[in-house]
Amino acid sequence: MSLLTKYFPQLTPQQRQQFAQLETDFKAWNAQINLVARTDADNLTERHILHSLGIAKVVQFPAGSAVLDVGTGGGLPGLPLAIMFPEVKFHLVDSIGKKIRAVQFMAAALGLHNVTAEQIRAEQVREKFDFVVSRAVARLATFHPWILHSYKNKPAKGAGLYYLKGGDLAEEIAESGLVARVVDLPDFFEEEFFETKKVVVVPV
Repeated sequence: MSLLTKYFPQLTPQQRQQFAQLETDFKAWNAQINLVARTDADNLTERHILHSLGIAKVVQFPAGSAVLDVGTGGGLPGLPLAIMFPEVKFHLVDSIGKKIRAVQFMAAALGLHNVTAEQIRAEQVREKFDFVVSRAVARLATFHPWILHSYKNKPAKGAGLYYLKGGDLAEEIAESGLVARVVDLPDFFEEEFFETKKVVVVPV
């Protein structure tokens, strides 16, 4: 787990143990239902867990706030963020039932009482949140309308969408017509994998 403690030295012993268990459990589920590409499973910490935690380098979710993870798949970025922010409520949604069942099992095994997971489309979610996180589910112009109704009337400071994407995003952001800020993950992580990785921030 040295890669995580390298970038997040403040992790408690419990969090370190949870991240280690997440890696073990995720690989076990991945062997059954293919949550991520098999090649990626060998680099799970770097390409999935640390990548998810890129959001934690950009925003500190305040205690008591609520985060919606759209298209969570196998629980990314929601589960790593839920370990990192135990005082924050996370709701993980995906349209694929078997993936959500895997997420529910992993959250329970990890003792993450701040996580709920549901098989539902983003447009159908009725609860309201301070933040939305996601990992490259669709182009911004497609994705953003799905979540517009998901924010609280008076959300927490820094509220908005934190979207993990890769590559040159200028055209995609222009197409969406959104006011967005792009944060480069190589500013925080030195591994080659992160060279083109970014967090797109779209404030509420």
